[in-house]
Amino acid sequence: MTLNEAAECRHTVRKYTDKKLPADTAEKLTERLNRCNEKYGLSMKLITENTDALGAAVKLIMSKGVRNYIVLAGKDLSDTDEKLGYCGADIMLCAQTLGLNSWWIGGTFSRSGVRKHVPESEAEKIIGVIAVGFGESQGVPHKSKSSEAVSSYDGTMPQWFANGIRTALLAPTALNRQAFFIKGNGSDVTITYNGSGTFAKTDLGIVKYHFELGAEKENFRWI
Repeated sequence: MTLNEAAECRHTVRKYTDKKLPADTAEKLTERLNRCNEKYGLSMKLITENTDALGAAVKLIMSKGVRNYIVLAGKDLSDTDEKLGYCGADIMLCAQTLGLNSWWIGGTFSRSGVRKHVPESEAEKIIGVIAVGFGESQGVPHKSKSSEAVSSYDGTMPQWFANGIRTALLAPTALNRQAFFIKGNGSDVTITYNGSGTFAKTDLGIVKYHFELGAEKENFRWI
């Protein structure tokens, strides 16, 4: 399965089986995390067979069987949220190619629980976790806006731009707001995020990753 194929079939899954992550799968995820950490100056970390990241309400009401998760962590800098969104999107799709399901948990994770595994000496900032594992189902597609509602192109729209928008609309965003707008002019592309709040920069990173995946980076440049 390619990353593009993973983007098409990845949906949020909150209930998981008791099947453990195979050692080689955990190793591949960790290798991917390490590459992202090194390239973007982050401190993401895979935690397995542990439930410390989940608050009581999440354990009792929202989820089932979550025992593996990726901590989204880094330095307390202005661009860290966007970088974590970008790299978190990559990790989720990587997990999908490995036969796993995932769930981005932003506002309901246990910060104190996660700090047991990633202390401030390792990462100043933690914005959430990504649950990974073998889902009881494959989830369902989220409702999506039309491409016209989130994009415009000056002139005849090339196929690469259309592909980028289609893939961007597959990206998970907070409360499924899809509050982004992408404009194209020749090979120049701009993106703005019209939402506000805690997850705006994170969502921006997630959407940028998905657009790049669909459009292919050699076809355009961000401005």
